[in-house]
Amino acid sequence: MQKKLQENITKIQETFGNSKELIIKEISSMKTKCAVLYILGLTDTTALSKLVVKPLLESHIKPTPENTPTDILTICEAESETDEQKIISALLKGKGILFIDNHPEALILGIDKFKERSPEEPPTSTVLKGPRAGFVESLKTNLSILRKIVATTKLRTISTDVGTHTQTTVTIVYIDGLADKKIVDSVKSRIESIQIDGVLDSHYITQYLEERKNSMFKQIGNSEKPDIVASKLLEGRVAIIVDGSPMVLTVPFIYLEDIQSSDDYYSNNSRATFVRWVRLISMMISILSPALYIAVILHHYKAIPLKFLITIINTTKGLPLTPFAEILFVLLLFEILYEASLRMPKYLGLALSIVGALILGDTAVKAGLISPPAVMIVAISGLSIYCIPDQAPQLYLLRLLFTFAGGALGFFGIIALTIFFLMYLSDFDSYGGAYFAPIAPLVKSDLKDAIVRSNIVNMKNRPKSFNKNMKNKKRQGEINGKNSIH
Repeated sequence: MQKKLQENITKIQETFGNSKELIIKEISSMKTKCAVLYILGLTDTTALSKLVVKPLLESHIKPTPENTPTDILTICEAESETDEQKIISALLKGKGILFIDNHPEALILGIDKFKERSPEEPPTSTVLKGPRAGFVESLKTNLSILRKIVATTKLRTISTDVGTHTQTTVTIVYIDGLADKKIVDSVKSRIESIQIDGVLDSHYITQYLEERKNSMFKQIGNSEKPDIVASKLLEGRVAIIVDGSPMVLTVPFIYLEDIQSSDDYYSNNSRATFVRWVRLISMMISILSPALYIAVILHHYKAIPLKFLITIINTTKGLPLTPFAEILFVLLLFEILYEASLRMPKYLGLALSIVGALILGDTAVKAGLISPPAVMIVAISGLSIYCIPDQAPQLYLLRLLFTFAGGALGFFGIIALTIFFLMYLSDFDSYGGAYFAPIAPLVKSDLKDAIVRSNIVNMKNRPKSFNKNMKNKKRQGEINGKNSIH
């Protein structure tokens, strides 16, 4: 920046196109001219008045060559800056800027203030017991929540701005000594190489971090729960927090993360194991039930018990659609109802669900367009998907693919497609973490917290599935406290 105060003010005004939202307050302090600049609506004007403007106006310190107006400020968060772009970026993020005549350095004042919601429980991660706080859209708040939980000096953060126009701050968080430095460096280089107009949510970053760009399968973990992210950091994972998004990303990612739930760790381990198996079975039901129904009806009807076959024949008799077209029609109908209820106002969403699921479905059956078994099969499949809500987008697509395979080739098509996906995912890798670990490849020590959850006192070591070279493998000592954790 220039030494002359007026030149700096003019330059900033021209950069912002003489916007009326750019507020400039010129002050004479200690017989020196200075000016405070800020963006209307982004800055805490009360703090600006009390901590900056008032001390400058009321200053009675005798000016000397050694002191400047900045010596009388009581604000804690302030730093000097000469780079014009960094000063403009700070203004856009709600910071105040103090220019002093005949000084080339500007002072960036930490008086930004944005309206934000309180850390409420996320709608998709409710728990019966345990912490109920969730991340919000403020990076500072999210980092403070994490630091409160992981109160260690080894918690490290690396921040960078992404987006030509949005300048969104993206912060990498990890625990030094637990996270693999190669993963940290890889994530850092990928984020810094992003060239995009703007980043509006963490999902934008997700697509740059994925190693297989065109795969339909989830490769990056995500959560709105601070306790979940903290537990992943303690296991040696790396978290990515995007300013403006309540969804925090984590890498490496393995499939069993979505089978697990934070509620599992706040309940009895036997109950948690049972619920995990329920989720696995629900996942298979959601994917395979429409495909198996179509395969049996079209290709393997002899496998159906006679009484049940007669019932199906009676219910499907006279329908204008083939069984395969009928299932596709019902699947499409449920998708339309889901999308409509999701985007309608809350007070209409419940009414739409009742109208769609009960009245419309019952009317379609009575009108002879679809059969009761088809509605029941698709309804069971749709309900089962949301036992694992984080996998819902993938499960919807898999269900459709398996339905086509079952309709075309029967059981053979379903089995062939299952083998194909198992082979494909067995070779899947996310930052060194095998997708099906710790089952494929088998990591015996990690099976204590896989589809079975052991008692927490038995899980003494950190997972090896995605960080085999971790030096600090111990996460708890002996119960008697003689052995310490290094």
